[in-house]
Amino acid sequence: MSTYILNIETATTNCSVSLSKNGETIVLKEDNDKNYSHAERLHLYIDAVLKEGQITSSDLSAVAVSKGPGSYTGLRIGVSAAKGLCFALNKPLIAVPTLESLAHQVTAESGVIVAMLDARRMEVYSAIYDIDYNEIRETQAEILDESSFANYLEEGLVYFVGNGVAKTKTLISHPNARFIDEKLPSAKEMGVIAKNKYKKSDTEDVAYFEPYYLKDFVALKPKPKS
Repeated sequence: MSTYILNIETATTNCSVSLSKNGETIVLKEDNDKNYSHAERLHLYIDAVLKEGQITSSDLSAVAVSKGPGSYTGLRIGVSAAKGLCFALNKPLIAVPTLESLAHQVTAESGVIVAMLDARRMEVYSAIYDIDYNEIRETQAEILDESSFANYLEEGLVYFVGNGVAKTKTLISHPNARFIDEKLPSAKEMGVIAKNKYKKSDTEDVAYFEPYYLKDFVALKPKPKS
């Protein structure tokens, strides 16, 4: 029996939904709108991928959602939609680490992969994986400087991927650095991760699951009008 998983990725400006069958992405709908139009588009994309995949929501084995880190608002929208579907359909919820799926956009024969998302100023959220996508350093929020990731760069090739790359390459000029910028997390890479979690029954408690914000959300006070 086929395993169909609906994958939802809203951790950045990329509103992305895919349908995977036995771990392979068969339908993908996404749009990188810098204005964060997730609330308007997400449910339309969900309906579209199910229709194109020629299945109904009841045919799903599970719903997977990108759990963060990332945009507070984006994560809330994606997780709320995923939890709502799981409640309504009585399907398991699978949480996929955002940086792990981002790392899957890199194919390499040696070295390590640094998946990174842009944060404020010179800060990034990053995690490090081997070429088989096993995590070798946990997700951290860090301020970049010229010595960032120096120990990994001295050992071999380091592939930097994600929208945190643009500011990284202004600081790091090591010959072992490989920069793959302009990449955002996508639901396209979530299917294989979600399938492996589903097979291991690695699922979440739908009622209590919360996104992984990494840092506490801070609401900025509006500037006083002059």
